[in-house]
Amino acid sequence: MSKILVDTIDTRSGTTNLTIGGSNNTGSTTIKTNNTDAVTIDNSQNLKFNSGYGSVATAYGCRAWVNFNGIGTVAIRDSGNVSSITDNGTGDYTVNFTVSMPDINYTTTYAGGQKSATWGLYLGYSSYGSSTSGHRFHVTTPADATTDTSFCSLAFFR
Repeated sequence: MSKILVDTIDTRSGTTNLTIGGSNNTGSTTIKTNNTDAVTIDNSQNLKFNSGYGSVATAYGCRAWVNFNGIGTVAIRDSGNVSSITDNGTGDYTVNFTVSMPDINYTTTYAGGQKSATWGLYLGYSSYGSSTSGHRFHVTTPADATTDTSFCSLAFFR
């Protein structure tokens, strides 16, 4: 077995690919730290890592997320893979993805509330389902009244 020891791998200007395992690699590629598997890319291109959980496991990444104010003119505070929010009416929003999902089999998490003298917890639910280009949902109060809210936060996992 050959070893190459380096402190830094630098690329030339422009676009460069770094290939680990060679062009004929049909197995997985593993990076070790302290002689323990830390990161693996398997032959199906799944990223696996050990982030303090005791073993290397497949990472199911957040494909998109957004934090926005849904009162008045909708305003995104910050986001990842979200191009815009469509305000469809009171408490009715569509999150539009920058890069489409591979299919509609993703999971959505929601947190939301109204900032006032005391925070009120609001519920988000999907009544229109998912599409690969976006996700439409409603925000309601615990009394089941549709409402706009100043704090909407969603994450999409696939």
